[in-house]
Amino acid sequence: MTDVRRIRIGHSPDPDDAFMYYAIAKGKVDTSGYAVEQVLEDIESLNRRALAGELEVTAISIHAYAHLADRYALMACGASMGDGYGPIVVAREALAAGGLGGKTIAIPGTLTSAYLALRLYLGDAFPFVVVPFDEILEVVAAGRADAGLIIHEGQLTYEALGLAKIVDLGVWWGAKTGGLPLPLGGNAVRRDLGPATMRALTNMYRDSIAFGLANRAEALAYAKDFGRGLDDGLNDRFVGMYVNDLTLDYGERGRRSIQLFLDEGTAAGIVPPVGPVTFVS
Repeated sequence: MTDVRRIRIGHSPDPDDAFMYYAIAKGKVDTSGYAVEQVLEDIESLNRRALAGELEVTAISIHAYAHLADRYALMACGASMGDGYGPIVVAREALAAGGLGGKTIAIPGTLTSAYLALRLYLGDAFPFVVVPFDEILEVVAAGRADAGLIIHEGQLTYEALGLAKIVDLGVWWGAKTGGLPLPLGGNAVRRDLGPATMRALTNMYRDSIAFGLANRAEALAYAKDFGRGLDDGLNDRFVGMYVNDLTLDYGERGRRSIQLFLDEGTAAGIVPPVGPVTFVS
């Protein structure tokens, strides 16, 4: 066990993660004597840093967790789940979903949950190019990729660039699983901190999420600075999609969906087996 008082917490620079972190950033919750350092990076960069075990606490993709389970444990709080919605595939022209075969798709990273969901949806590997998540819409609009896999607030803004939605992977997953939410992101805590510290940090993060939900207006005002041009209405809508009761705790539906998502990834040969997923409460 490592005795660590400086805790680096990584999250992506988008409104839902910022909303969750607001109360920690502004000293609204007890940090139990830990000196907390905020680390802002896109989710694929955080996934890669987690592979190296660099941060004590970090947002990760649920897909990436399959490669990290020996080093990190999932907190029971902090989920971003698409409950009837999720990452979408867009193109310059409307296509039947089956028309994606052979198309080069811009993706936000090979460890993202969106990529795993798309692999499961298409049933096979496909040609892709990795593009920073906040540049994918422009890449597709400019014709540098046939289609794009969109995460974060691009799910609400793609029509402004004249793009068409081909498939919503959250809708697909819900139909496939009898209504389960699509697992996308979670918060993970490094196992070498020891059980007591892992629980303390999980409680701190849950308190921060609960504070934001109870003080929505001020947390939204903080989150808006991370929204890359979202107006108040879209900022509120986006945060509401991904910070909700499932974020306070995965619950039975969320836990079951994560296990199924990773098990299906293993069966498809995409991710290594993780066994039963446990959560720090």
